[in-house]
Amino acid sequence: MLVQGGPWVLSVMSLLLLLWQEMSAIEVPLDQKIQQDLKQPPTIMKQSLKDYIVDPRDNIIIECEAKGNPVPTFSWRRNGKFFNVGKDPRVTMRKRSGTLEISFRSGGRPEDYEGEYQCFASNDFGTALTNKILLRVSKSPLWPKEVLEPVVVGEGSSLVLACNPPPGLPPPHTFWMNSAMMSITQDRRVSMGLNGDLYFSNVLAKDSHTDYSCNARFLFTHTIQQKNPFTLKVQTSRKVAETPPNFLSPTGTDSSRMMVLRGQKLQLECIAAGVPTPSIKWFKKGGDLNQKVKLDNFNKTLRIDSVSEEDAGEYMCMANNQIGSIRHSIFVQVKAAPYWLDKPFNLVLAPDESSRLVCRANGNPKPLIQWLVNGEPMERNSSLPNTRRSVVGDTIIFHSVQIGSSAVYQCNASNHHGYLLANAFVSILDMAPRMLGAKNQLIKVIENNRTFLDCPFFGSPLPELRWFKNGQGSGLDGGQYRVYINGSLEIKRARVEDQGTYTCVASNILGKEENQVRLEVKEPTRIVRAPEHQSAIRGTMARFDCRVKSDLTLPITVTWLKDDKPLSLGWRLKKDEDSLSIPNVHEQDEGTYTCTVKSEIDQDTASARLTVIEDTSLYPTQSSALPADYPDPPMDLEVSDPDKRSIRLTWIPGDEHNSPVTEFLVQFEEDRWEPGQWQNLSSYPRDLNSVILQLSPFVNYQFRVIAINSVGKSRPSRPSQRYQTSGASPDAIPSGLKGWGTKNTNMEISWEPLLNTEQNGPNLHYSVWWRRKDTGEEWNNVTTVGAKHIVHDTETYVPYEIKLQARNDFGPGPESNIIIGYSGEDKPTAPPTDLHVSNIDSTKVNVHWTPVDPNTVLGEFKEYRLYYWREGSMVKGLHVNKEKKTKGFYSTVAQPTGILTDLQPYSHYRMFMVVANSRYDGPPSNHVDFHTKEGVPDLPQFFKIVQRSPESIHLEWDKPLEPNGILTGYTLNYQAVNGSRVGHMQMESFLPNVTAYRLRLPDQAIRYRFYLAAHTQVGAGKIYTGESPHFTNEEYFFSSGTDHSGAVEPTDVSMSTTVPPPLPPTTTAATTTISTTTTTTTTTTPTTTATVTASTTATTPVLVTSTKQADTNVLGMAPGRVIWNLTVKPNSNYANVSWNHNFPIGSSEFQLEFTLDGNGSVSSVPVNQPPIKLAGLIEGAKYRLRVYSNEYHSISSNVVTFETSAAYIKDQVDIATQGWFIGLMCAIALIILILLIVCFIKRSRGGKYPVRDKKDLPLEGMDQKGEDGSFDYHSDEDNKPLQGSQNSLDGGVKESDDSLVDYGEGGDGQFNEDGSFIGQYTVKKDKDETEGNESSEATSPVNAIYSLA
Repeated sequence: MLVQGGPWVLSVMSLLLLLWQEMSAIEVPLDQKIQQDLKQPPTIMKQSLKDYIVDPRDNIIIECEAKGNPVPTFSWRRNGKFFNVGKDPRVTMRKRSGTLEISFRSGGRPEDYEGEYQCFASNDFGTALTNKILLRVSKSPLWPKEVLEPVVVGEGSSLVLACNPPPGLPPPHTFWMNSAMMSITQDRRVSMGLNGDLYFSNVLAKDSHTDYSCNARFLFTHTIQQKNPFTLKVQTSRKVAETPPNFLSPTGTDSSRMMVLRGQKLQLECIAAGVPTPSIKWFKKGGDLNQKVKLDNFNKTLRIDSVSEEDAGEYMCMANNQIGSIRHSIFVQVKAAPYWLDKPFNLVLAPDESSRLVCRANGNPKPLIQWLVNGEPMERNSSLPNTRRSVVGDTIIFHSVQIGSSAVYQCNASNHHGYLLANAFVSILDMAPRMLGAKNQLIKVIENNRTFLDCPFFGSPLPELRWFKNGQGSGLDGGQYRVYINGSLEIKRARVEDQGTYTCVASNILGKEENQVRLEVKEPTRIVRAPEHQSAIRGTMARFDCRVKSDLTLPITVTWLKDDKPLSLGWRLKKDEDSLSIPNVHEQDEGTYTCTVKSEIDQDTASARLTVIEDTSLYPTQSSALPADYPDPPMDLEVSDPDKRSIRLTWIPGDEHNSPVTEFLVQFEEDRWEPGQWQNLSSYPRDLNSVILQLSPFVNYQFRVIAINSVGKSRPSRPSQRYQTSGASPDAIPSGLKGWGTKNTNMEISWEPLLNTEQNGPNLHYSVWWRRKDTGEEWNNVTTVGAKHIVHDTETYVPYEIKLQARNDFGPGPESNIIIGYSGEDKPTAPPTDLHVSNIDSTKVNVHWTPVDPNTVLGEFKEYRLYYWREGSMVKGLHVNKEKKTKGFYSTVAQPTGILTDLQPYSHYRMFMVVANSRYDGPPSNHVDFHTKEGVPDLPQFFKIVQRSPESIHLEWDKPLEPNGILTGYTLNYQAVNGSRVGHMQMESFLPNVTAYRLRLPDQAIRYRFYLAAHTQVGAGKIYTGESPHFTNEEYFFSSGTDHSGAVEPTDVSMSTTVPPPLPPTTTAATTTISTTTTTTTTTTPTTTATVTASTTATTPVLVTSTKQADTNVLGMAPGRVIWNLTVKPNSNYANVSWNHNFPIGSSEFQLEFTLDGNGSVSSVPVNQPPIKLAGLIEGAKYRLRVYSNEYHSISSNVVTFETSAAYIKDQVDIATQGWFIGLMCAIALIILILLIVCFIKRSRGGKYPVRDKKDLPLEGMDQKGEDGSFDYHSDEDNKPLQGSQNSLDGGVKESDDSLVDYGEGGDGQFNEDGSFIGQYTVKKDKDETEGNESSEATSPVNAIYSLA
């Protein structure tokens, strides 16, 4: 493309292009307000693929998304013509988008919308285009109907079963299966070609089948079409003649040609026939196959996933067997669709600026470049050309652009194989200056340091920026000031006089804007007296100085490190403003101490080493001792006597500095794999300074030496000159060779790669061989540079022989030994059967099952895995943990059995079994339920002994958490104790609902020892033991398990109680074993004794006693140390505890003391830093808790009281066994019996009164008030009103003068359910008489309700 005017114009334009080479467009900052105000042409953000295939079952969506300011509008062209979206009812366009949606809910054919689509996005500043989108509908045609005759072939002959799948869009994926829907097994003899045909290099008798079926899978429609199956009949013969190889694919001549596009996948295929089955090898003329080449389909297919130009050339495949060989050449030509070299990008220009758009693309053949503006071709030979732009080859040059010339330019690069389309807009922007940084910043800088004052700005045209100091004088630039194009002001060396307020002013033709920055110059932070190396005699004091000088207006912090780790400052190590003191030094204090002082803008560090001396005779006093120091580095390193794998290194030792050198360390560095990384080579004693170094081949060495004495290592010596060893083939065999499947159809062969120094030469790679074990087949091999290779299409869990060899350009190394690997495992297919149990005990059971067939394990047999869980307890109301557990049994006998132990007595268990290989569990067996027998109970939850008065001792306990059966009671044995003398053992037995006992003391001076155990029908459980206290009002408390172990762990806290620092405690805390026991604290005795028992049989307990010594820490006071804000958040059996303190972090320990409010028992737990989790508490109990210092007991928090929540309601005492309850129930039963007898007698008498006697009885009011004003109903049945009476609202009786009413004829008479009249006797009776069945229930509201029920 040439502009009008001839070649001289091209030369001028080229010169202009060179002049404008350095010009660049405006870079618009990502400031939100600027982005909102920025006017911009459209930019395509999202579009559909060029070749767009859609599923005919779905709606069609053609994407077109663009951004711009103003928001773009969208239009479409279809097949080069305007596409009116509004006229087609099936087509809609999304709001604020150009995406088309074509719906077929109301009918229509997707095929009617096939074609070429292109989207246009336009606003006031230009138009952007998408690619031309070729829309096609996916097709999955049926297989043509055909009748396939049986294929008859002789054994040993070659055969090709044609697939010829129906053409689809996109083309289908083909595969071969049989009638059982199993893939046809493929190997070196039988395999599928790239065209889908099934190739037999030679046919065997076992190939005779009637169900060879080719299948085509269409990806878009997710359908599979199946061809009619082939029937293959093989005619067998006694002897199959051996034949030389001949090619089944490719066919024809000895050579063929193939063209492939750059970036596409190249697949070359050679399939040969012959007896025996030929093997295939590949070569490339003029060189070896590169690392991109992969061999598939048993070496029959050569594959390169992404082809490039260097992959072109002649490839040869060779097929050979024992009879002969044959070759075929394939000439590969690589063409290329256009690809980008320089893609045009968007330009934002200010008025009168110049720039250029470049569009460079390459391809084979060379692509043609065409420019468009807003979607229309640019007229290069127009009679009225645009004088502010010109086209030079693949470049558009813009000069002195003006407002209103914004546009979107398209570059189209095309050749025979495709095209590229890129949009790039040119936006002409005018904007007044704006400041982008924070206003009125404060910058602090250290004196004499270089500093930058930033002033980010933006504007178009680009504003001019000037700096002023304190609002006076001319602009700052030159001397020690320098202004950068981004607005930053550099002060090369800040001085005190440079302090002040600096103003930056940005201006262009549209206005100006300013901002201020305040600068403060500070004195540097420096260590003026640094710590010095020193040696200290063990047991004396060491002191390191660290005196600091800094700016008074800058706060500083001083920290100490030991061996580059933070130093824990406790009560022994003291730090003040200028030093660190270490009293009573010992070996653990030896090391390097670093003082670091920091301010907000700078820091300084200094280090010194402390050496602890054991032999004080070498140093009589610290003042007179000669300090030891690090040795000087060795000097004058020289290499000599070079050999293939060794060299001599000689050096001169440096000064030892009062500490003899013990050894020399030789290090090396090589510049090939890890340049600059020094590694240890070997160490030598102090009397050697010339040594022979053993080296590896193909390494470019240099050496250095470090001297070591008792103080430490010297600085490294200067490096020696380099020495390059010659290359050699590898000496080492890669280790860790193994083969194991990651899937059930593969085997992954992996190994440990050789170290860099073991490679011995360039281009290290590995040759891997494998073959099926015990089959006699040939070795398969592959060469790779990685450390693994995956063998695909293997059978499930079959053994392979594997070997490995490392190679480089100098030759192969030694071969490894042959190891056995296995292909991948699959899930076992069969479960163990007939799972059952026998010999059920309280804690164990025998398990029996029928094993599986080993062939169904489909992997390495691991074990029979039993899954079991506790379904429930046979103790009513006891909740259990149903966590599933496993136990493995390794057994290969015909009738396997195992023992399942550690079961909980008196429980319901459920289990099933699977067979397991190394990766999978098989299907489960039948489920089995069983119940363990009753056992002896666990310890009672607690045992409390309280002496509340001199005359008696009160004992309390609680039932075991795991009764392991039905509790039958408790046994309490006790005996008098006087030193080592013990009295006669006495025994008390209690029912299971009794948990307390009071023992009267015949003599106040006698102490007793108690033994408590719970019982089931099986026998006695574990025994608690304890002794009576020494004095009145004392108590001993013993808890089972870990209920009060004080186990702690970090946790979060949320409840807070703020308390002031408390007074010193008056009791002495005992130490605690956190994991198992509770420490009991008293106010009078220095030791406490807790006894835990373990039962080995049902009747013979073994007592184990442990004694806890009282804490002997001296009570003291640390000035200014307090503990406050103790926080407790309780749960059912634990509580989260936290507190605040001002003790040094990491150097303090605390004691957590908690008291059970119910019995006053005290426990304490040592803890470190809050927060902690206090576990093992009793549910529903009230506690008091405090925290105090482990070293200073007088420093304590206030006491906080809390109560744990109830986890479940404990069993109450069985009321049915109480005597008072039994007596009460008997009395009530007797009274009820008497009342029933009286009612029966009254009823019998009431029925014998004549009517005349009843009529003569006087009438009385129904309701009579007693002396207290309450009503008295004259009836023997308290819940029934009188016969024939009707209660009024005020409770009176409605009476009638009509005699018929007395006989029930006035409407109040009652009928039985059978209709008989029951109102004859309605005269009110004396209150000593009963009404029996003659009472009127219908008139009673209570009885009316009963009647409804």
